[in-house]
Amino acid sequence: MGQLDNKIALVTGASTGIGLAVARRFAAEGATVYLTGRREAELAAAVEQVGGRGVGVRSDVSRLDDLDRLYAEIAERSGRLDIVVANAGVGDFGPLGEITEEEYDRTTDINLKGTVFTVQKALPLLPAGASVIVLSSSAALRGAPGLGVYAATKAAIRSLARTWAAELADRGIRVNALTPGPVATPGADELRAALPQDDGATPAARPAPPTPLGRVGRPEEVAATALYLAGDQSTFTTGAELLVDGGVTQI
Repeated sequence: MGQLDNKIALVTGASTGIGLAVARRFAAEGATVYLTGRREAELAAAVEQVGGRGVGVRSDVSRLDDLDRLYAEIAERSGRLDIVVANAGVGDFGPLGEITEEEYDRTTDINLKGTVFTVQKALPLLPAGASVIVLSSSAALRGAPGLGVYAATKAAIRSLARTWAAELADRGIRVNALTPGPVATPGADELRAALPQDDGATPAARPAPPTPLGRVGRPEEVAATALYLAGDQSTFTTGAELLVDGGVTQI
């Protein structure tokens, strides 16, 4: 018996990384999981990994017509949605003096606009007891040079979780923010590679550990926390932020 038996879940940005790990864990716990992604081939490969409980719907969360089509399919096939994981996001490295309008629009359209309308358009399908999980980032809690726009969108997402938790409480819908730190995913690895590196000019220079635990996280560790927020173990938790960051923002 799984923790999410007979639940219907949506995970956006589920082709790789954290989203894929969450989709796989939810399916393993008994949920029917709708996965979205912008690239058809990667999405199909992700659905194959999830198995028979996975349903792929190609969708770009920054396009409202894509979201309308996504929710129409969920409504037709399942009739409701018990869990929403608004995970789709991007991050570009750009110090203040180098930010372009194109990069700004891309990051805010996908991270912020995409999250707002992913949750808004899910509302007609959410019953009492539903769980909404929005993905923030530890970058929102620290001053990481070059990540200003990305961090700002993730800080906004955490703020939205508080507001939406208050707005939806009378419907019995919980909203929480899940905040990963450094995690080994293709997108995060690419972003970290773009950050300035210590040039090791002094003989004593050593690369700083990525977290107090001395390593980056695994997508499966974030997925385990998502499972907690999605299931019946967290029925009295709403408006919260759960950090899965190896202690990097607190220690």
